[in-house]
This record gives sequence, C-alpha cells and structure tokens, in this order.
Amino acid sequence: MSKTGAQTGKIYYSIGEVASMFGVNTSLIRFWEKEFDIIRPHKNKKGNRLFTQKDVDNFHIIYHLVKERGYTLKGAREKLRKNPDETARDIEILKNIKNIKEFLLELKSKL
Repeated sequence: MSKTGAQTGKIYYSIGEVASMFGVNTSLIRFWEKEFDIIRPHKNKKGNRLFTQKDVDNFHIIYHLVKERGYTLKGAREKLRKNPDETARDIEILKNIKNIKEFLLELKSKL
C-alpha cells in the first residue's frame, strides 16, 4: 500500500487515491463510507470527498476485517464498536510485521 500522509505531506486524499491504495473501486469506498460511521470525509465546494489520513487508517482497519479476515459488514461494525482500540492496535502490529517481512525479503534478495 502507499505511503502515509506523514511521509508524503498530504493532508487530503481523493476517493480515487484511496481506492487505488486498497486496489478497490471507488464505489466500494463510497459504500464503506455509508456503512461505517468512523469514515467522515470532508467535501469541497464541488462535493468531492476528501479523506484525511485518519480516514485512510480507518479504511485499513475495515479492509483488513472485511477483505483479509472475512468478516461480514455487520461483524466488522460490531468488532469496531466493541473493541476499537484493540482492533486498531492489531492492524498496526500487522502493518509492522508486513514491513519487517518486506525488509527481510529485500535483504535476502541482496545476499
């Protein structure tokens, strides 16, 4: 997935940028926005959605639960409602593990 806002200096991401980060279409991003109240994009004068880094982080959580762990939308909403901090922490741990794996694989290829 792409760099975080802290790394790129971006404040807002378009719906197309968010969709490409997760390899999904924009209609799924709009659908998840309606289904999960933790996603709160700003809208510009034209009505275009502008997502913050926090929204992108929340999409990471939703994507992980629904696409990678196989939760239903109802199950994912329930998990986020009951254990939001634990769920976010688990996602952060998984991202760190993936980064370590990528680093080790890159290191291995250089040996």
